[in-house]
Amino acid sequence: SRSSWASAAPTLNESPIDTGLVGTMTGGDREPLKLAALDEEDLAVISAHMQDAVILVGDMSYSKKRSQFAMLGNRFDWDGQGRKPGKGGERRRAGLHFNRVSAVRSKNIRIGRDDAVLSLLAIGYEAGDRAPAGVIELTFSGGGVVRLEVESIDAALADLGPVWDTPNVPDHKPDEA
Repeated sequence: SRSSWASAAPTLNESPIDTGLVGTMTGGDREPLKLAALDEEDLAVISAHMQDAVILVGDMSYSKKRSQFAMLGNRFDWDGQGRKPGKGGERRRAGLHFNRVSAVRSKNIRIGRDDAVLSLLAIGYEAGDRAPAGVIELTFSGGGVVRLEVESIDAALADLGPVWDTPNVPDHKPDEA
């Protein structure tokens, strides 16, 4: 129900995410991603690149004045996965922001628990009655959801540093993804 949604307005915490993953920084041979989304197809590409990103609640922020929701996370680099079959994968620090955001609501996320770790499963969009206005929904494992009420799709994803090796590769149960 609508009443179960809590308003989300945490402060951006610029400390690195401690995911408990042991890894080694590598230079990588791929250029950092820089993607923009202005429609549902673009947003689906960003969703694919952000799938299984590990994000701290404290690394999400909404600025009502700027009409912007931003977050930092350690995304699993699915593009690099095929290079080392059976030997883990790579993660990369990334920033993602959404513009033209008029409201943010969350469900099953402990707002205020800045050290709580979330795993992003998908980013979706549902058009409203007055398209292109609608809702962008960030779905996290464990049932967490952040809903962004937007005037239109206007998002950008950028990698912020080099890749690092991780022995852990995300694996979804059939009912998760």
